[in-house]
Amino acid sequence: MIAGFNRFIDRFDPDTVHAHMMTGALISRFGSMRRRFALVTTVHHELQKSASLVRASDCMVAVSRAVAEDLAARGIGPERMSIVLNGTVGALRLLLRPAARPVCLKHPNIVCVAGMYRRKGIADLLHAFALVREQSVNEREFLPEPHLYLVGDGPDRSAMEALAAELGIASAVHFTGFVADARPYFASADVFALLSRQDPSPLVIAEAREAGCATVAARVGGIPEMFDDGAAGVLVPPGDPAQAAARLRWLLIDSRRAACTRRAWQNLQRLSVERVSGEYMAIYQHTLAERASMRRRQITLDARRTRAPDGAV
Repeated sequence: MIAGFNRFIDRFDPDTVHAHMMTGALISRFGSMRRRFALVTTVHHELQKSASLVRASDCMVAVSRAVAEDLAARGIGPERMSIVLNGTVGALRLLLRPAARPVCLKHPNIVCVAGMYRRKGIADLLHAFALVREQSVNEREFLPEPHLYLVGDGPDRSAMEALAAELGIASAVHFTGFVADARPYFASADVFALLSRQDPSPLVIAEAREAGCATVAARVGGIPEMFDDGAAGVLVPPGDPAQAAARLRWLLIDSRRAACTRRAWQNLQRLSVERVSGEYMAIYQHTLAERASMRRRQITLDARRTRAPDGAV
């Protein structure tokens, strides 16, 4: 990988290299010891202890305030750190993709789009849904029996399927597996839910907001920032299925979702790709200017060191 990176650098001689996470940052930093380029690294999550190793760059970018605060606690100073909140609104990867087929979901429903990992709070969502379903059975005149759609795959899927069976809700929980384009599920969702235990800056929140989903999410990591600190969605404490169930049930009542949809659509420019790219361009320009200034200072210092006492070089 280092050899391939060096060949790439020799061929293109870039002004800036933008690396992502530890492996890319270390290869970029140590693969070319006489580098002329500015190195910018993005830390997408602080979940790995190795995330702080990307300090070898000229500028570090955190994808949320929560990530930046964690990195600061590890000793990375603010003078080398920037924050660029994730955003997907207007992304070409979605605009250029053929429209996915609509899906036919049972209503009322709760949709979650997430990898099947424990940190994504899937177990908490299943426990919350079991409470919602129990209440709906007891009070059917207020709310028909709901369904839960879990869109995604991962190593903990079998454990989550077993938990759904243990809770007696397997008939109402639908594990779809991996879906390349989840937009039809957002479009058919009555309520979107993400009860993560850890989540630095989940792109799925931007996608759910763009679709106008009424959303219940955990107040953890960068999720509040993605929701304008709670103005665009309902936030609940992480690891508290009872509170999540109460808010999910509240939103499943049809008359209460319209206001949440309006709030989800407000201030969407903040989650746009245009805003993200503009902020990164500013970081590139600032980092290049800082590196050029440091190089000029070093040249001046080296010249002074080589001068003889009489002023001759």
